[in-house]
Amino acid sequence: MFSINRRELIALAGATACPIAARGQQPVMPVVGYLHPSTPDVYSLNGLRQGLKDAGFIEGQNLTIEYRLANNEPDRLPELAADLVRRRVAVIVVRSTRAALTAKTATAIIPIVFGFGADPVEIGLVASINRPGDNVTGATSMSGELGGKQLGLLHELVPKARRFAHLTGPLNVPGRSANDLRAAAAVIGRQIEFFMTVTPLEIDAAFARLVQDRFDALIVGPDALFIDRRLQLVTLAARHAIPTLYPFRQFTDVGGLMVYGPNLMERDRQVGLYAGRILKGEKPADLPIMRPEKFDFIINRQTARSLGIDVPATLLAQADEVIE
Repeated sequence: MFSINRRELIALAGATACPIAARGQQPVMPVVGYLHPSTPDVYSLNGLRQGLKDAGFIEGQNLTIEYRLANNEPDRLPELAADLVRRRVAVIVVRSTRAALTAKTATAIIPIVFGFGADPVEIGLVASINRPGDNVTGATSMSGELGGKQLGLLHELVPKARRFAHLTGPLNVPGRSANDLRAAAAVIGRQIEFFMTVTPLEIDAAFARLVQDRFDALIVGPDALFIDRRLQLVTLAARHAIPTLYPFRQFTDVGGLMVYGPNLMERDRQVGLYAGRILKGEKPADLPIMRPEKFDFIINRQTARSLGIDVPATLLAQADEVIE
């Protein structure tokens, strides 16, 4: 008959207990909450994941990401933010102005890292660029500061255009940025009006009015809704033959005429990098707001030809990329 003495029994118990204890001592993977009003595109996720990787975190290996997407129903953002707070995620990542303000309302404790185009000081999200304070930091495209440059490029492309329109979301045209655009339009003797849209249906309505009121050219703002609906915007601009300048290269990738703005994937990489640094113990209040270092100026010459536009050689020489 098989038998075992007391010493062997204790040794066997220790051998079987050690793996269980070791498993219990393994660190739990940190969880990052991702809050967004629509659905994330491949650019944003690739950039975010690359930044996290640069900081030493890989989703599914030593990091979990909880996605909370409002699917173009922004009124759902508060409940989605509250759910992330209840789950006690380590960091909340947001990529729109509205999501950032919602997250800040939901928690004053959990670190929030944002990436969007508005001025975070002007909208009251942070105290200053260099010392954001509280639990919020991130990367801004400062797209409002680019309005004058964008208008100048569009004017150079279509010099006969007299009436310009600017399509914006509800939180991405603070007063100063709008005033800067109006001043830039006045310098070249042109007019500019602002069209605010919140839903995809309102985008259709805005284009109907642009056609009815005979606007000559359009600048699309950096709202998250527009990135999500870029194919709709580019299709409407082509259908109504409205020369349009867009804020990010994702638009020329689907046939948009011209882009001038910060590289969105690089901005999202910065967001991921900051999230990773916070996971390692740094405080949001000590991390200054990052500003864009890489810009894209892209011309889709094929789209220009379809609109009957002969792109000036001066613009082609300035462009980072020309799509033939």
